[in-house]
Amino acid sequence: MVVRRPAAFLSLLLSGGAAILATPATAQTQAAPAEETAPSLETVKQADGAIVVTARRFVPQGAITASKTTAPLIETPQSVSVVSRDQIDLLNFVDVQQAVRYTAGIVGENYGPDLRFDFLTLRGFIPVQYIDGLQAPISSTIANVGVDLYGYEAIDILKGPASVLYGTTPPGGIYNLTSRRPSSRFGGEVQVKYGEDDFKQAAGTVTGALTDGISARLTGLYRDRDSQTDYVTAKRAYVAPAVAFDITPDTKLTALGHYQYDRVEGDTNGFLPANGVLFDNPLGEVPRSINLGEPDYNFYRRKQWSGGYELTHRFSGALKFTQNANWGEYHEYQQVIYPTGLGADNRTVSRANFPSSEDSHQFAIDSRLDANFATGPLEHRMLGGFDYRNYRNKAAFAFTGASNIDLFNPVYSAVPIAAPALNPPYVDRRLKQQGLYLQDQIKLGGFIVTLSGRQDWIAQTSYLTAAPTRDKQDKFTWRAGATYVTEAGVAPYVSYATSFQPVIGARADGTPFVPTSGKQWEGGIKYDARGLGDDLKLFATAAMFRIEQSNVLTTDPANAAFQVQTGEVTSKGVELEAVARFREQLSVNAAYSFTDAKITKSNIPLELGARLAAQPRHKASLFVDYTKKTGALAGLGGGAGVRYLSQTPGNVPSAFTPLVYTSPATTLFDATLHYDLPGWRFAVNGSNIFDKRFAGRCTGPAGCFWGQTRQVIATVTKRF
Repeated sequence: MVVRRPAAFLSLLLSGGAAILATPATAQTQAAPAEETAPSLETVKQADGAIVVTARRFVPQGAITASKTTAPLIETPQSVSVVSRDQIDLLNFVDVQQAVRYTAGIVGENYGPDLRFDFLTLRGFIPVQYIDGLQAPISSTIANVGVDLYGYEAIDILKGPASVLYGTTPPGGIYNLTSRRPSSRFGGEVQVKYGEDDFKQAAGTVTGALTDGISARLTGLYRDRDSQTDYVTAKRAYVAPAVAFDITPDTKLTALGHYQYDRVEGDTNGFLPANGVLFDNPLGEVPRSINLGEPDYNFYRRKQWSGGYELTHRFSGALKFTQNANWGEYHEYQQVIYPTGLGADNRTVSRANFPSSEDSHQFAIDSRLDANFATGPLEHRMLGGFDYRNYRNKAAFAFTGASNIDLFNPVYSAVPIAAPALNPPYVDRRLKQQGLYLQDQIKLGGFIVTLSGRQDWIAQTSYLTAAPTRDKQDKFTWRAGATYVTEAGVAPYVSYATSFQPVIGARADGTPFVPTSGKQWEGGIKYDARGLGDDLKLFATAAMFRIEQSNVLTTDPANAAFQVQTGEVTSKGVELEAVARFREQLSVNAAYSFTDAKITKSNIPLELGARLAAQPRHKASLFVDYTKKTGALAGLGGGAGVRYLSQTPGNVPSAFTPLVYTSPATTLFDATLHYDLPGWRFAVNGSNIFDKRFAGRCTGPAGCFWGQTRQVIATVTKRF
C-alpha cells in the first residue's frame, strides 16, 4: 500500500493534465527563462576603448532549490542564499566551505583547510548536500561527498527546515549544487592556477552543439597540491560529461555524469594538542605545519561517480513535467596514525592507528508537475511530485595503539607500518524513502500565500546480524508562508516549516526510536531593487528565525547504557545579507548573522544550556571589488574583504570531555587583483593575507585544527 498510494496520486495528477491544459495561462505564468548555460562572465571592448566585464548572474534572482519551481527568490517565504559561479570565480573559491565565507548564517572550514570534505554548519546544524536536487550518496559520518566545486554553476543554500520538498533533512537546512549544463552556443574556458603550498591546477570546460537538437559539455580538472601541514600532498582528477537532447520543441533530456578520484598522502589534518594551539604550552607554540602522523603510512583514497538525467516536457505554457534521476557510488579508504593525547611533559604525544573504509550506493528519482491556473481572481502555481531514494551504506574500521611522537621534534618510523585488518562492519544498512508532496503558491496581486505538505514513508534494514532487522517510519511535514511583494521590490514575509530525520536504534524496552523533528518560525524582508534601473542589481534579505528540534537522543535516566528521546535543541537568530553589482564595475558581498544555538533539554546536566559546536554567535563579512572601465588601465580591478568570527565552541561538554574548548574570536582579511581583456582574465587572489594564526576548531584536549594560513593563488583563464 505504501507504493500504490503515491503511484495512484501521480496518475491522478497526470490524468488531470487535460483539464489544466484547457485553463488559460494567467499573469503568473512566466516566459521561459533565458538559456542558463550561456556564458555569464564576459569581457567586451567597446568602440570607445572601454573594457566592460559583464557578470549577468553575480546577483541571484532565483533558485530552483527554494521551491522546485522557477518562482523568483523574492516570492519565496524562506531565507535562501545563492553563491553564483560569477562570485566563485571572482573570489577564487576552491571548495564549498570557502565559498560560504561571505554568506550569512552558514560557517565553513570547521576543521581548518580540509583537503577532502566541506565541513559546514548552518544555523547550528550540519546541512546535508544535494546535487541537482537529489541527495548525494553521503557516508555514515560526513554529510557531503567532497565533489569538486569547479563542476558546478551555483550553490543554493536553503536555510531552515526543508523536509516538505526533500524528505529527511536537518532542521538547519540543506545546500544544493547545480551542475554545469550543455549549451547550443559554443563556448568555454581553459584555466591554470598556481599558488602557495605548491598549488597547481589545470581545468577547463567546453560546450556547444554537436548537431541539430543535440548539445554537449565536457568539464575536467586536475589538481596537485601540498598542504600547510608538512609532508602532505593531494591529487584530484575530475571529469563531468553532459549531453542535452532536444527531443521535441517541448521535450528535453539532459544526461549528466561525473567521476572524481582523490588521493591524499601523509595527512592527519590536525588532531593537535590544545596545549600549544588553544592554550599556552610552557615549551612553546605548536607550529602550524607540524605533522604528528606517519607521512609514509597515512593516506586517504576516494573514488566516486554518478550518472543521471533531467527530463522536462512542457505540455503547454501552463503545465510542465520534470524528472530528475541519478545513480551514484561512493568509495573511500584511509589509514591514518593520529594524535590522541599529550603527556605531562607537554611534548610526548600518544597516537592511535585507525584504518577505515566506507561504501555507499544510491539510486534517487524525483518526478513532479508544475501547473499554472486561475480560480477566479486567484492565480495558482501548483507543484505535485513523488520522489524515491534507495540508499545502501557499509562502513568498517580498526583501532589499535601506535608509537608516541615528540610534539616539537617529530621523528617518524624508519620501518614500514602494517595496517590492522578491519573489524566487521559497524554500519551495514539499506534505507528506502518514498515521499509524496504538494505545494500551492496562491497569488492575489502582490500578496502570495505558499502552502506545502508532504508524506514520507521510510524503511530501514540493518544487515549487522544474521537475521536482518527492519524498521519502518513515516512522517508528515508541512510549510506555510505569506509574502507581499510591492512594486518597488520590497517583500516582507513570514513562514512556518517543519523537518524530520530518522533515528537508528531503540529504547531499553526495545521500542524503536521515532524520527527527530524540527520546526521553525521565520520572518523577514527581501529587496530586489527592481525600480533602480538596469545598471544596478541588488538582492538583500533580512531574516529572524527560531528553530526547535525535538525527539533528540539523551541518556536514559533509568538505564545509562540506553538512550531516550527527551532532548531538545533551540536555535534562534538574525541574518542580514546583500549581494550587489553596480554598472558592471562595483561588486559587493555583505553579510551579518547572529546565531544562538544551544541544548535546551537534556538528561545530561553538563549538556544543558551548552552551545552547539562550530557555530559562532556572530559572523560578519564584507567584500568590495571594483574594475576600471576606461583609460589606460581599463580592465584592471581589485577588491578587498574582511571576515569576523566571534569565539566558537569546538565541542559540547560530556562526561569524557567536560571542558568546552572555545576558539577565540578572529578577524581575517582577503584581497584580489585582476586584469581583464576580451577572452582573457589574469587574477591573483589572497585569503588571510596577513597570515593570522588561529585555531579553526578544538574538539578536545587532542583535537585541535589550525585555521587556513595565508593562501595566494594566481589564475590565468582563456575564455572562448
